[in-house]
Amino acid sequence: MLAAWGDSTEEEEETEEEEAVVALIARSDSDDEPLDRLAQLKDKVCGLNKVKLEELSFTLMDECDAINSENYMLKDACSELKRDVRELEHENKILKVKKLNVI
Repeated sequence: MLAAWGDSTEEEEETEEEEAVVALIARSDSDDEPLDRLAQLKDKVCGLNKVKLEELSFTLMDECDAINSENYMLKDACSELKRDVRELEHENKILKVKKLNVI
């Protein structure tokens, strides 16, 4: 009786993990055809075991880390560009004043 209970718990854990992976992947997808995409993901995850799901989860986390790193680099680049634009706008104002003074 105890072994049967343990087996069902492992299956429930695997099912919960599968659902979590499907939910994570589905969240990262665009809103285009969400129901079809979700069904495809469920089909793919259905045959996976716990080890494969863990590998998939780690891969997903690595991809998220890479995207976050890229996001920070893009934010830094945007900040630099905004600073450059402010400097150019300031220089432009100075040149306009000089032009008006010459005329």
